[in-house]
Amino acid sequence: INMPLVSLLDFWKRDPETAPNLVAWQTLPPHPAQTHPFPEDLPAPVRQTLLAAGIHTLYSHQLEAWTHSRAGENVILSTGTASGKTLSYNLPVFASLLNDPYARALYLFPTKALAQDQHSNLQSLVSSLSLQSLNSAIYDGDTPQSARSAIRKNARIVLSNPDMLHTGILPHHTNWSDFFTHLRFVVIDETHTYRGVFGSHVANVIRRLKRVANFYGAKPQFILASATIGNPKELAERLIEEPVHLIDNDGSGRGPRHFIIYNPPITDPSLGLRKSSLLEGVRLAQDLINSNVQSVVFARSRRSVEIILRYIQGDLTPDSSPESPLIDYKSLPSPQSMVRGYRSGYLPTQRREIEKGLREGTIKTVVATNALELGIDIGRLGAAVLEGNPATDG
Repeated sequence: INMPLVSLLDFWKRDPETAPNLVAWQTLPPHPAQTHPFPEDLPAPVRQTLLAAGIHTLYSHQLEAWTHSRAGENVILSTGTASGKTLSYNLPVFASLLNDPYARALYLFPTKALAQDQHSNLQSLVSSLSLQSLNSAIYDGDTPQSARSAIRKNARIVLSNPDMLHTGILPHHTNWSDFFTHLRFVVIDETHTYRGVFGSHVANVIRRLKRVANFYGAKPQFILASATIGNPKELAERLIEEPVHLIDNDGSGRGPRHFIIYNPPITDPSLGLRKSSLLEGVRLAQDLINSNVQSVVFARSRRSVEIILRYIQGDLTPDSSPESPLIDYKSLPSPQSMVRGYRSGYLPTQRREIEKGLREGTIKTVVATNALELGIDIGRLGAAVLEGNPATDG
C-alpha cells in the first residue's frame, strides 16, 4: 500500500481548496491474484531463473498464454497495465528458442522508446538465466550501421517496429535469410495502437512479413499483447489474418484504483470563467511531489509540457508570462533532476536517461506528451495527472 498516496488522497478530500472541485471520484476495489504452479513442461533453466527472481507462481493469464502458445495457437493477451504480459510472451518464446538452437523471434513495438525499455528487461532476464545463447538486439533507425550485419547474423531475438520492418528489413530479406528461415515467433506488443488507417498499413506489413517467411519455409506463430479494449480478438485477427485465441481474464493482483475528475473553480460567475486547468494541474502535481509519490503529468502539446515543467521547477509563477518559446533540449535539467520533461524533440540519449530514471526511481515526476505513453512500462507509477480532456481521435 502506497501510504503517502493514501495520506494525500485523504488530504484532498478535506482540503477546502481541492475538495469542492472534485466532481467525480470512483474507486475500483482491490482484488487478489489468481496464481498457479509452474507448468510441468517449463524448461528447467527458465524455472530456476524465475525462482531466483522471487517468482514462484504464474498468474492465471500467464499460464493460459503458455498452454495455448505451446499448443501452436496464436494468442492475444488483453489484460491491465503491469499485469505481466511481457513474461506471458517471453516464456513460450524462451522455451522454443532453448529447445531449438536455430530458432529466432521478432518482437515488434510501436515506438523506439518502448523497444529500449523492453530490451533492458529482456537483457536482465536473459543474464539472470545465464543463457547467453538467447542474445537479443534492437534493430531500428538508431542502430549503428556497423552493428547491423552482426545483428542479422547472430541475434536470436530482434526487437524492432513496423516502420523499420517495412523499410529496413523486408526489402532486404535476402540479407536476413537465416533469420527468416528459422523465424518461430512474432510478438506484436501494444496491439491496440494499430487501428484505423495506420492499423491497415501495419496489417499490410504483417502480410508481407508472412509472405517472406513462407518463402524461406517458415510459418511463425503470433503472440499479441494489448491494453484492455472492447474488441481485442477481432483486431488481432484482422491484423494477422489468422485465428487468434483471446486471453482477457486478468489474474494479476491489484490494489485499489482511484479515478478522479477535477473541475477548476469558477473565478467569474457572471461569465462562467474558471481557473486555468494548467495551473490547477501544476498545483496537484506539486502535491504529489511533496508527498513523494512518483507520478506522470500528461499534457496535450509540447508547449504545454514545457510550461508545466517550468511552473513546477519554479521558473514561472502564476503572475509571470509563459509566452517564451519551447525550451531547447540543450537547456534541459541535469539527469539528476527529480522533475523532467519528455516529448518529441529530445535527443534519444536524453529520453533514455529519463526512462532509466523512472525505472530506478531517481526521477519522481515526468511531464510528458503521449510520446511517453508508449515509451515505457508505467505500471510502477503511483499517480497520473491528465491536464485537459483525455479524448482520442478514435
